[in-house]
Amino acid sequence: MLEGPRIEAKSGEAKSLVILLHGYGADGNDLIGLAGPMAGALADTEFVSPNAPEPCAAAPSGRQWFPITYIDGSSEQEMRDGMARAVIALDDFITAEIERSGLPANKVALMGFSQGTMMSLHVGPRREHALAGIVGFSGRLLEPERLGNEIRTKPPILLVHGDADAVVPFESMQQAGEGLAAVGIEVSGFPRPGLGHGIDERGIAAAAQFLMQHLAD
Repeated sequence: MLEGPRIEAKSGEAKSLVILLHGYGADGNDLIGLAGPMAGALADTEFVSPNAPEPCAAAPSGRQWFPITYIDGSSEQEMRDGMARAVIALDDFITAEIERSGLPANKVALMGFSQGTMMSLHVGPRREHALAGIVGFSGRLLEPERLGNEIRTKPPILLVHGDADAVVPFESMQQAGEGLAAVGIEVSGFPRPGLGHGIDERGIAAAAQFLMQHLAD
């Protein structure tokens, strides 16, 4: 079972939950700090940031959701197998968190960065009960051709991406948006001029506003 740092709701009573999914080569500590600047808008929200299931071949002190061929030299099959394992692990973690918290799925949201966004966009719409929403920073939609046949729910999605991103191209935001919209998912984009592969204050504010709206629905 995945595990990682957790921040309790600022109000002392969690009425919603945000699961933060870090990027390739990082760990849960990389994103849990977002709980602080978002707590004002989400005082009744608990945050948890699980560590990805595998050690990262390209960053031994970090973790990965799955290997990336062009970075660590893994094969295409190894990458596909790693992703399949990570999908199961993340899906099980979301289910366990819902059971632990006693919250319904529509009070639980995913927020990912880079590879964590890829996992969020892949797993979220394939769950049986719709999550409150998904925020994806600097990521892409993997295997969009499969989504139409595998989609089970349509959580609203916010995509945030810097137009100076040299790791995951800015065009990935539009491509993901088109793929998600094609299967009927409500998706909005928030481009960040001049931002590279990262998260800035404006992006955090947009994410907090989006989550506040959809976790309250």
